[in-house]
Amino acid sequence: MASPDIEIKGTTFTISVVHLIDNDLEHIQDILEQKMAQAPKFFETAPVIINIDKVEQPIDFIELNKVVNQTGFVMVGVTGCRDTVQKQQLHQDKIPVLIAGRDVESKPIQEPQTAPVAGKPAKIVRGQVRSGQQVYAKDSDLVIIGSVSNGAEIIADGSIHVYGALRGRAIAGASGQEKSAIFCQSLQAELVSIAGQYQISDGLQSMWQQACSIELDAQQLKFASLN
Repeated sequence: MASPDIEIKGTTFTISVVHLIDNDLEHIQDILEQKMAQAPKFFETAPVIINIDKVEQPIDFIELNKVVNQTGFVMVGVTGCRDTVQKQQLHQDKIPVLIAGRDVESKPIQEPQTAPVAGKPAKIVRGQVRSGQQVYAKDSDLVIIGSVSNGAEIIADGSIHVYGALRGRAIAGASGQEKSAIFCQSLQAELVSIAGQYQISDGLQSMWQQACSIELDAQQLKFASLN
């Protein structure tokens, strides 16, 4: 039997969510342009989901899509929409309506208690992560026994440990785990991020070329020396 030409499978991707507080398109564009200017290599053509849960005014979704795309981001859908009229308008405008897990109302289910499941072992990479390479540790920590080059990207759903110089981009807590952290022997990164909160190289100078830890505290990245 011939194999199908196309397969459709479910999977999971890490996509940033932009939370709007009003329908002021000019203000939205200004904010997104500021974010893009901070880290253009990181955000250029980055897919984003627009959350309109807190927006009470009508929204022109076609113009919103244009504004988001003009800044360099790519709008892939809208979430936080519970108004039937808005959902119908999105469907007419051919813009996907996305439903986050917490947006679905359901009754709690009492599950039987079971023994805790052991965590997934860390992904270990030995040697240098070179420019242009991307390493992703899904559902686990990432351990780099070596250095990370400029232009490389390391990503983990858990924490990141670099036993060498951390250059390039390091993204921990990629699936939203705020307890994740980043550890390195020499901080020289282009960008570091934990659970969506990030800092570019200009904001890392106080710990530049030092061994340090980076953790998330009250939605702010906190840096501590390991020396």
